[in-house]
Amino acid sequence: MSTSTAELLFDPGDEALRFLPEGPYPYGPDRFSWVAIQHGPSATVGSLNIYDLRTKTNTSHVLPGRPGFAFPTDRGRFVVGCERSVGIFDPNDASWSPFISGVDADVSGTIINDGVTWDGNLIFGTKDLEFKTKKAGLYLWRRSDRKLFPLRSDQICSNGKCVVPIDDREVMLYDIDSPTRQVVVYRIDMTTGHCDVPRVAVDLSKEAGVPDGMTMTPDGRSLIISLYQPDPAPVGRTLQISLDSGQIEHVWTTHGSPQATCPQWISKEGQAALVITTAVEHMPASRRDGAPNAGKLFLAEVGIPWSDATFGRLTPVFLE
Repeated sequence: MSTSTAELLFDPGDEALRFLPEGPYPYGPDRFSWVAIQHGPSATVGSLNIYDLRTKTNTSHVLPGRPGFAFPTDRGRFVVGCERSVGIFDPNDASWSPFISGVDADVSGTIINDGVTWDGNLIFGTKDLEFKTKKAGLYLWRRSDRKLFPLRSDQICSNGKCVVPIDDREVMLYDIDSPTRQVVVYRIDMTTGHCDVPRVAVDLSKEAGVPDGMTMTPDGRSLIISLYQPDPAPVGRTLQISLDSGQIEHVWTTHGSPQATCPQWISKEGQAALVITTAVEHMPASRRDGAPNAGKLFLAEVGIPWSDATFGRLTPVFLE
């Protein structure tokens, strides 16, 4: 197992933006988007943010609620999961056009959380705002007929997701329900909109911290998972874990920010780099001195050339 330090990239400055950053995603060369899920402990809105690596500037767009994810589309807009709706948000005019509404309509106290997209299809989950009851959903939205399929209704906090297509009919979904501290894998039938019984792909129950966001390595043989560490710690950790052996292959640390939330590949000067978001959420004032970088964004350079053919498969643009 090797270890390296992710360097500090961006301090949002504003406490609202440092509260719960998540979901970084490439937005063309030298830019990426990310979401501030909630602008504070009692806030009912969050934002879509676009960071420019060349100018080192961040542009923030307030959304009509708390977002769980935001993915760029082929028309320059974003597909956003927000509260209990999924829609298209245009940062140019702040317009919001939902195309899925009433998510988790039969339960109370949940909102949309993490998601993943491929070929215009979308899988996303929700989270119990109290983080204790198995009532949150997991959904497949099929682009071909714009139909929504419920896959699960017993998650607590549906987080990191990776999809590996098998053929035109089936995909494999790697999925984290954070309180379980496991990554499970489902086979999903796109024709019927059903998933099979999950099997455990990675067990993180012995690791300090709770698994949150996730992506894959370019070769598809390992998962990269950020751990949200709610207890005092000098660094946060993002792990690369082999799907073959379940062993940790590499650790990226985020100094002074133990609550790592999400890793993702971006393009920086023609090279692939890993952005890691971190959060202040639930951190009492007594812990802030020991976590001076909480809520900031970090960058790990890995020495791999960016290829749209490779990383576009891992981070596809949503087809409107």
